[in-house]
Amino acid sequence: MPEPIQRCILIVEDEQAIADTLIYALRTEGFVTEHCLLGRDGLAALGRGGFALLILDVGLPDMNGFDLCREIRRESEIPVIFLTARSAEIDRIVGLEIGADDYVVKPFSPREVAARVRTILRRVHVPSVALSDAKSDQAPAPTSDPGFRIDDDAQCIYFQGQVLALTRYEYLLLKTLIEAPRRIFSREQLMQRVWVAPDHSLERTVDTHIKTLRAKLKAVDPASDPIVTHRGIGYGLRGRR
Repeated sequence: MPEPIQRCILIVEDEQAIADTLIYALRTEGFVTEHCLLGRDGLAALGRGGFALLILDVGLPDMNGFDLCREIRRESEIPVIFLTARSAEIDRIVGLEIGADDYVVKPFSPREVAARVRTILRRVHVPSVALSDAKSDQAPAPTSDPGFRIDDDAQCIYFQGQVLALTRYEYLLLKTLIEAPRRIFSREQLMQRVWVAPDHSLERTVDTHIKTLRAKLKAVDPASDPIVTHRGIGYGLRGRR
């Protein structure tokens, strides 16, 4: 009987000793693991589908983990936890801004990583599909209703009758603003509401996602700018006239 996909974790790490400690910790928590030493092998494994989360080393011998994550994010929203020896803030910012869900600096506690995996999987449900099939599902027909419409079942948002191509965090961020249109959220409040591990994330990540959201909204309606920046405070949604 095949394992439930929500229990299958892919580890892409070139140091066997580190991978072994992670495999042991995750299996102790009831997860099933697959391990790849190289980025290209990890990409091939993801292409077959069947994984709920990816643990990815940044310093792989055949490719940079950041570049691999960017390639994955073109087609998949699978949760990603970076492992790295780089502790500089700029590296954490880059990792989070290209779509990572968490960022763990070596040396680390394998049990802590397993706990972070559980936290992410409790809050994030991502259908596990092959990369080539990740965008094949068709969204429901758009509505002619102006403004925003949230489809909770499909986890998508329509703007001016068009479905928006949003990442998971863009969806959750915009949904938070839409559901409280007259409220101003600080960056910290948005981090707490949207991000899986806000204590390990950076508030600059909110600014980056707001920027990409605005670009996607303007692509639908160039004259519209519904997200308002309240300088020194945070962000809110412009009320309808």
